[in-house]
Amino acid sequence: MADYQELRSKSVLTVLGPVELQHPDYRCARCSTGQYPVDVELGVAGLESSPGVRRMEAVVGSEMPFAPGCEPMKLLAGLDVTAKAIERAAEAIGEQIAQPDQQEIGRAKQLALPVVMKPNIPKMYVLMDGVQVPVVTAETEGRTGRVDGQRARTRECKLGCVFTQTTVDQEGWPIRDPDATTYVGAIQTAEEFGFRIYTEAWRRGGEWAIIRVVLGDGAVWIWNLADQHFPGAIQIVDLYHARQHLWKTGALLPPQDAAAKKLWVMPQKDLLDHYIEPLVKHLHEIAAAHADTHPELTAEVLQEADYFASNASRMRYPEFRAKGLLVGSGVVEAGCKSVIGSRLKRSGMFWTVRGANAIIALRCCRFNGRFEEYWELPRAA
Repeated sequence: MADYQELRSKSVLTVLGPVELQHPDYRCARCSTGQYPVDVELGVAGLESSPGVRRMEAVVGSEMPFAPGCEPMKLLAGLDVTAKAIERAAEAIGEQIAQPDQQEIGRAKQLALPVVMKPNIPKMYVLMDGVQVPVVTAETEGRTGRVDGQRARTRECKLGCVFTQTTVDQEGWPIRDPDATTYVGAIQTAEEFGFRIYTEAWRRGGEWAIIRVVLGDGAVWIWNLADQHFPGAIQIVDLYHARQHLWKTGALLPPQDAAAKKLWVMPQKDLLDHYIEPLVKHLHEIAAAHADTHPELTAEVLQEADYFASNASRMRYPEFRAKGLLVGSGVVEAGCKSVIGSRLKRSGMFWTVRGANAIIALRCCRFNGRFEEYWELPRAA
């Protein structure tokens, strides 16, 4: 029960500029807490800007640094807002966008996700990768740096994407379905991220896919998550990363010149593209030939041989191509640049994990085409 007290005035920034809002003040008879039902109805309870302004601030804050974001707000909308206001709005909306995702992830952990009816999905791909994001010093305490003897300056953001494939072109090359790619990402452990990418695949109807493919660069955490959350899926090491390992091996071998390196790599690349076992055998033979004279070289070549041997089942490229499957992870690598890098890795930026994850959630929502869906929900106001 609340009693009417008086009519109060409040300044609110709207898309048309500042306005004075007259709102009745009600007081709880028991605790004397003020209540403003008009503010709740208009979406300005405890806030100084309207939902329309916050929507602009969220878009601007997701695209550019907060301070430069003041200029387009002024030029395009005629609104004077501070960098801090853009930061608060963008991060708050990003956190609100992430809340239902966290709820779905919680249901996934309890094996209580709702049934998603999306039949007729010929092929679904799940891709995962990691990208380093610069963070403030407090977020790296107790963490070792990527360079020996130096403190850590970044945290890894794990990014995943899900897309479908229905057709191949006239030459049999697979074609990714248009507008079919959605992203999820966060600075978090691999274990937590596994439930995040699994939930996105479930939302996209992954259980109905005839063929499921997990594509990655060869990082162990990716295959651990594939085994845990996508059992039975075809696992493929990105062909171009595999070729990079060949070039790395070629750079180790004498003589150290570009022509010799290319001369060695080209026939090995043919083996990689067709017969992985002979390639592994050849690398072992090279290591044995240098075991007595170059022990360090031998160790590095054996390490590369182990990489190819442990991923041999994921490098059956002729078999994958015969099935009309993609063998490159360029989609998620491009996502690391466009979704994460272009906003969170600009010069001079250092993030808190909380702030970075809020902006990541906001950007993924926009890239996924779900931003308008968020504003249709009552909580968006």
